[in-house]
Amino acid sequence: MKGPGSSTPATIRANKSDKLQSPMKPLLAFLSLLIASLISAPAAHAQAPAPAPKVLVVYFSFTGNTAVIAHMIQEASGADIFEIIPVEPYPTTAAAVEDQAKRELNADFRPAIKSNGPDLAGYDTIFIGSPNWWSTIAPPVMTFLEAHDFTGKTIVPFITHEGSRMGKSVQDVKRLCPGATVLNGQHFRGHQVKDAKEDVRRWLSDIQLLKSPM
Repeated sequence: MKGPGSSTPATIRANKSDKLQSPMKPLLAFLSLLIASLISAPAAHAQAPAPAPKVLVVYFSFTGNTAVIAHMIQEASGADIFEIIPVEPYPTTAAAVEDQAKRELNADFRPAIKSNGPDLAGYDTIFIGSPNWWSTIAPPVMTFLEAHDFTGKTIVPFITHEGSRMGKSVQDVKRLCPGATVLNGQHFRGHQVKDAKEDVRRWLSDIQLLKSPM
């Protein structure tokens, strides 16, 4: 018969087992939490999605046609927008405007504009819109282009016209913006601009600048 406080062999083995397991319990709990946190945490090598390019639409419009396309581009791309406005307005008749534009282009004249627009440092892609005047961009647009450094930027020209299409506008934009990547751009018939919304969206989708996929 065993006295008070005495232990059987089974009890002794159980006590020894508890003593061995007791220090392990906190460690096992810690390892379980560590594994769970590693599983739930994002993979260290996972890359964050690339930020969307910051886009600006810049345009000069005489009859209002280029303005219509510019605002369609803004709406479809989520871009900011800026209108080039000459200090001295052009004549109101087509014939007088044609004569003045021809003289300015032949003289390589740069008319003053009311503002050079926003700081372009934060923009990746810049749409440049103009009517086709004598097969190129209008002189106020040239003034704007020469006022900025477009190095490293992507420029997307767009032109409104009544048959002359892009003319040599792309070549002139490249000449005035050394260091920029200038895309071929797009042209729109002036009298059809109000019906050009889907054409604008398809174009922006093709160059991957459409805000919402078609």
